Amino acid sequence: MIILGIDPGLATLGYGVIEKDARGNCRAVDCGVVLTPKEESLPVRLAMLEEGIQKILDKYHPEEVAVEELFFSKNITTGIAVAHARGVALLACVKYCGKLYEYTPMQIKQALTGYGKADKKQIQTVVASLLKLKSIPKPDDAADALGVALCHAFTSRFGDLFAVGNMTRTKGKNTGGGAEAQMLAEAERRKMARIAKAKAKAQEKEKEKKEE
Repeated sequence: MIILGIDPGLATLGYGVIEKDARGNCRAVDCGVVLTPKEESLPVRLAMLEEGIQKILDKYHPEEVAVEELFFSKNITTGIAVAHARGVALLACVKYCGKLYEYTPMQIKQALTGYGKADKKQIQTVVASLLKLKSIPKPDDAADALGVALCHAFTSRFGDLFAVGNMTRTKGKNTGGGAEAQMLAEAERRKMARIAKAKAKAQEKEKEKKEE
């Protein structure tokens, strides 16, 4: 299954594409950003975002799309701009596949690290580790988008809880991540960590044999 993760932003919108196999293992397919120049008007910038997202959809054909939810912003002006960008992303994606899911920053942190208050550096390091990348993807928006996609991959069995349009989200029932989804996410994360550790040991033994 191909999953597209989106980190909304007006100036910089991050995207991350991963593939999840039948065993639940994930690999990175691509990641990057869609940029819009600040000197352009808001409508033009939104049109540029839509065009950029559409190209990503047409190229990778994601079966499901996960978007970071705009949960809170200290700067209301910035928050409104991101909300505009997020709306464009949701519109483009729902017209393409219809399977949209949203996660708060805390839910994403919980799913990837087991700790809802992990900092950005910790999240990005875990993303690189889980996807077996040589380095943390740049810019940060691209790494964050991969994190959104991984979060969905880990909690997809409870996908309905996070589907866009699920009314329980507006009643405060899912703002903490959902106990069941968090438990599943933690189990999936540990499973992948065990698999990665086992593979690393196997590779180390193979290396030692070759050196002998």
